[in-house]
Amino acid sequence: MSPSSIEQDDDPASRPRAARLPRPRRHDPDRRDRIIDACLDVIAEHGLAGTSHRRVAAAADVPLGSMTYHFNGMDDLLREAFTRFADSVAQQAERRMAAAEDLDDALAEFSRNIDEDVLATQRDLVLTLELYTLAARRPEFRDITTTWMTRTRATLDPFVDPRTGQILDAMNEGLTIHRALHADPASEGLAADALARIARGADEG
Repeated sequence: MSPSSIEQDDDPASRPRAARLPRPRRHDPDRRDRIIDACLDVIAEHGLAGTSHRRVAAAADVPLGSMTYHFNGMDDLLREAFTRFADSVAQQAERRMAAAEDLDDALAEFSRNIDEDVLATQRDLVLTLELYTLAARRPEFRDITTTWMTRTRATLDPFVDPRTGQILDAMNEGLTIHRALHADPASEGLAADALARIARGADEG
């Protein structure tokens, strides 16, 4: 092959037209949702301190520029991610309690929510505690935890008075964290017993 032939082959103008066209943009309508889910995965693995735009973009398999395109900074992304997480946990409680017809049903389902749903995995535990820490340090994130607690408490409204519902919901928070962080497993039926004692005591009072 002559030098002139090589030069011609390397000339972009000599390439087929299709090879010279810019690559079409990747059709990725779920990219924003994928970034939010990836953010939760990164927080669960690395904690808030180890969460960065670059790390989330890599986990979501998106260009780094997508982070600033879809979100107005890390705070915006954290708000979206933790809101999604809190909503999913609140929905679990709402689904559990939807079938309850009386106080006994409600206490049984609420107990199952504590024992089986809330902080059921290491991922959920870490995300919950990271959210609590964030809200404790930065009050502007407390609307997320407040909405979460309010929704959970609302599932008890048809069965107990508001003050008892508040106490039972606090029991939900405390028992789940205690169970997750204590080295010894809680005794079987602890949640059901605790909820019944509080609810029945309120009735007697």
